[in-house]
Amino acid sequence: MSAKDSLSNGAGPVYDGKEDALRPDDLSEMLAAGTKDVHEKAENTQFVKDFLRGRIRKELFKLGAVALYYTYTAMEEEIERNKDHPHFAALYFPSELHRHEALARDLEYFYGPEWQSLVSCSPATQRYVDRIHYVGREDPVLLVAHAYTRYMGDLSGGQVLKKVAQRALKLPPTGEGLEFYQFDAIDSAKAFKQLYRSRMNQLELDVPTKERLVAEAVKAFQFNMEVFEELEDLGQNFKEDVLDAGMPVHGAMGGDISKCPYYAAKMAATGGTAYACQLATAVIRHPTGQVLIATWFAALAGLAAWYLM
Repeated sequence: MSAKDSLSNGAGPVYDGKEDALRPDDLSEMLAAGTKDVHEKAENTQFVKDFLRGRIRKELFKLGAVALYYTYTAMEEEIERNKDHPHFAALYFPSELHRHEALARDLEYFYGPEWQSLVSCSPATQRYVDRIHYVGREDPVLLVAHAYTRYMGDLSGGQVLKKVAQRALKLPPTGEGLEFYQFDAIDSAKAFKQLYRSRMNQLELDVPTKERLVAEAVKAFQFNMEVFEELEDLGQNFKEDVLDAGMPVHGAMGGDISKCPYYAAKMAATGGTAYACQLATAVIRHPTGQVLIATWFAALAGLAAWYLM
């Protein structure tokens, strides 16, 4: 282990902030390039788009947390099983990354102390869980792809998503119900991701194995999309309890089209600069406008995080 990524008195990973020179055949580069298309598809599922817009059904959000709980419990069971495996040991960061205990606390907040008797693993989530267990038992090197897909995504823009959900669902500012997004043992998400990528690139893997890891990461994204689609289907059966943090549409404006954000854009494009500025100021001062701006930053953060992963 190099001094650059050594552990400091057991307190956690240390990284000097300098990027190694990356090559196209580095695992982190191959994974980023190989999952780019499917990653974009996952970001464009309706569930994710609604989340970024601040349109969140509370019951659906809770079911999403349930799916995450079963997914991370399976993944972290297999990580524990394979923590000494030569192709995974360097990526073993339980105190920094593991999420299932935080998710259990979130579910207790939403469902109460008897939450375990009130939740179950959905069919789409079960298929994801079964694949993780199969990989952990039969082909442990592929765990790298699942850990990369989940943990690096969690560290990319997670705090912004936490704020969107916190405001849209009117959750306590102290963080209850959203502990999944909080990585208390990581001081700098950017530095930790650099360390994690460096460790991945140092794994002694041949090119065919790296290609299998890319294919497995694509499968992981596909499993996530299946869960998103299942949640969206379930949402059709819920009453309309959407806590809409976005901007109002025409029907909610009392016939005053000047309140429409699309009208403001048109005015700005056609020379109505002063009016657009006044309207923009009003939007910024309005709570829903503030959340809309936050969700725009969330979307931008997600895109930026992808290129920094």
